[in-house]
Amino acid sequence: MYEYIKGFITHKNPAYVVIDIGGVGYRINISIQTYEQLGNKEQAKLLIHLSIKEDSHTLYGFYSEEERNMFKNLVSVPGIGSNTAILILSSFKTSEIIQAIINANVSLLKSIKGVGPKTAQRMIIELQDTLQKKGETLIPATGGRGQSVEEAISALHLLGFKKNEAEKVIFKIVRENPGPMNVEELIKLALKSL
Repeated sequence: MYEYIKGFITHKNPAYVVIDIGGVGYRINISIQTYEQLGNKEQAKLLIHLSIKEDSHTLYGFYSEEERNMFKNLVSVPGIGSNTAILILSSFKTSEIIQAIINANVSLLKSIKGVGPKTAQRMIIELQDTLQKKGETLIPATGGRGQSVEEAISALHLLGFKKNEAEKVIFKIVRENPGPMNVEELIKLALKSL
């Protein structure tokens, strides 16, 4: 129903922001990740997820599409509600959560408040294949190479490759080659695999 909300921030704390649009203040629940991304900005554009229950309509806001996608994945798991999903996203970066699920890291997942061993296992069972198929390994171990990775993916996309294919190949290269790599090296290796 809502794609995003853009306006002036009138109140902000680690749990929610109030964004004023034409004299109407929208209270939007956020994660610590989004809170940190907002920094000292006076205006914000947040991607929105609307949760409708019998007794409430609640807005959840995300600074990035990756975080919103992860939120949607998390709430699709039986036993994980919107508030728990926000708590999970506040505990670790999106890329760390994805890596934990893909690598079946139960101990990291159950270290999150509100996530017990059964819920951690359920997250892995429900989401592992989905995240791997989508190629959402999202720069987990780039070691500060995020800019090079993004530039390499963009370059491959401009060369005519599908973005998700480019992401899968680049992230695989990053995982298999932990040393420093520049954009050119990433592209050369990727072209051999595509």
